[in-house]
Amino acid sequence: MNSFPDTSFLCALYRTQVHSEKADQFMAAMTGGLGVSSLLLLEFRQSLRLQIRLHLNDRSKGFTQLQGQQMLKELQSDLNAGILTPMPVDWSAVHQRAESLSSAHTLAAGHRLADILHVATALHLGVAKFLTFDTNQRQLATAEGLVVPV
Repeated sequence: MNSFPDTSFLCALYRTQVHSEKADQFMAAMTGGLGVSSLLLLEFRQSLRLQIRLHLNDRSKGFTQLQGQQMLKELQSDLNAGILTPMPVDWSAVHQRAESLSSAHTLAAGHRLADILHVATALHLGVAKFLTFDTNQRQLATAEGLVVPV
């Protein structure tokens, strides 16, 4: 495994948006499965469910339950097929790394905890590439020596 994504990358894979073409191109060129963590999967699934709820309360927000369920189905299909590969993570080690990242970068750049945890996970897993479309998270990953190719 050479790459690790964040939630913005998964969103671009499973919902058509401005970065979807880049995400699709990266996946098409990749060999083997893309490593994911249980935290990443939880955050992605939670974000889908929240978007469904937002749409149920205000049709101008989020997306329909049918769309959300389709994305969850496609995610599970990719997990079953090995396109996405859950990676074992030592969460204690990741939390320690995240604490260091938070201490070093948050006051200056205002990083969110989930973003710090994703970068800390990528560093813990020893990957070279971090896949994100989030500008602030890109800066954190780059500052920590990860390549952000998309």
